[in-house]
Amino acid sequence: MKKAEVVFIPSPGVGHLVSTLEFAKLLINRDNRLRITILIIKLPNTTETDVYTKSLPTSDSLNVINLPECSLPPNSNPGLAMTALLEAQKTNVKQAVSNLTTGKHHGHLAGFVVDMFCTNMIDIAKEFSVPAFVFFTSGVAFLGLSIHILNLFERDNVDSTHLQQLTELAIPSFANLVPTKSLPSAVLHKEYESFFMGYAKGLKNADGIIVNSFEELESHAAHSFSSHPDLVGLPIYPVGPILNPEPKTKGTVDSDDIINWLDDQPPSSVVLICFGSRGSFDEDQVKEIALAVENSGARFVWSLRKPPPKGTMIPPTDNSLSELVSVLPEGFLNRTVGIGRVIGWAPQAQILAHPATGGFVSHCGWNSTLESIYFGVPIATWPLYAEQQTNAFELVCELKMAVEIALDYRVELLGGANYLLTADKIERGIRSVLENDGEVRKKVKEMSEKSRKTLLEGGSSYKYLGHLIDYIMNQVSN
Repeated sequence: MKKAEVVFIPSPGVGHLVSTLEFAKLLINRDNRLRITILIIKLPNTTETDVYTKSLPTSDSLNVINLPECSLPPNSNPGLAMTALLEAQKTNVKQAVSNLTTGKHHGHLAGFVVDMFCTNMIDIAKEFSVPAFVFFTSGVAFLGLSIHILNLFERDNVDSTHLQQLTELAIPSFANLVPTKSLPSAVLHKEYESFFMGYAKGLKNADGIIVNSFEELESHAAHSFSSHPDLVGLPIYPVGPILNPEPKTKGTVDSDDIINWLDDQPPSSVVLICFGSRGSFDEDQVKEIALAVENSGARFVWSLRKPPPKGTMIPPTDNSLSELVSVLPEGFLNRTVGIGRVIGWAPQAQILAHPATGGFVSHCGWNSTLESIYFGVPIATWPLYAEQQTNAFELVCELKMAVEIALDYRVELLGGANYLLTADKIERGIRSVLENDGEVRKKVKEMSEKSRKTLLEGGSSYKYLGHLIDYIMNQVSN
């Protein structure tokens, strides 16, 4: 029997790639009639995705193809550059899919799964007359927000300038009014409007949207897709939490060393301070964090990265010891030697999984949010960019599963932060997230249990995955 061939197109970028690869594994482990081919689009001159694709078990069911590299237009804004890169890759995608459908081991082409930022590839799925699904690497509430704002832009002639004048918005996928300052930068700035519109329109062209979330976590948002007239036509498949096992890159720190240190700390006593693969701060802000950490007296693991040169898009890097000494307050490392560790890149999931970890100061990226819930560690919110302000608002105000350090802190792409967060605010957040008998901790622990059960037989994510596979297999038998 020929397998049903599903083509995956992740967007170039580790945050999106890793959960896409995990989802691909989830599908083929669930049903051996599927074969998945992942088409990798690389950003020019980067190798950061190689470690992930090289570590995949190649098998009869999983196949990775690196598409030829295309160059980016010079000096355009990142949104436009990405759009241009994806348009340029269309011919390569078409060629790769044609080869798949004619090769000697080919299966029946049954569908495309494209990343939320690669929705222009849905056109190619239509040319091959197969369904296209979007893989959405954020939550159901944010999916609803994207569609609602697209409707405001298209139907009600609202634009980013109007949005900035409002203080809050009613959005069907949120139970509370959403403050404008919790909206993503992409909808508040004129120069990103065309990028946002392209991305959001693409969502509506899909035959279904696979969301890395689960019904028990976002019950109001999930319900809005079956009840609100603006959202009803869009089938969603919440199949999460799809978590990243440990990334393959190692920083200057030895993971075992940190884990051994955690082994010696009391249960739920350590706060992890970590801002994802792209989070970094200037010296003034680093000093405020250091002051807060020291004044709180809490045990800590702080992933402190060196900011990239101003105006560039490269990820932060690790500091050498002498660089750490120069950015931190004088004597900080000596004074905190007994209670904390300052490291570079952090093995985040391993630290969150450790019983000594009791709180997480986080940028609220969606992958990090799911990890902290899965491991039962409450978050203190400090969003930076993308949809992190929205995630922070959802965690604190909708789900009551996080404490607030800030909800409206924002770092503009290629620009700086909108304000300096003072040590007293950060310290309050650290103390409050480590409270052992708080309501927030209780809620997170309950949701942690649910996040583990939902993927098992009988759970809602398990069922949605089954519906999705049935839909794909029906393409083959018809």
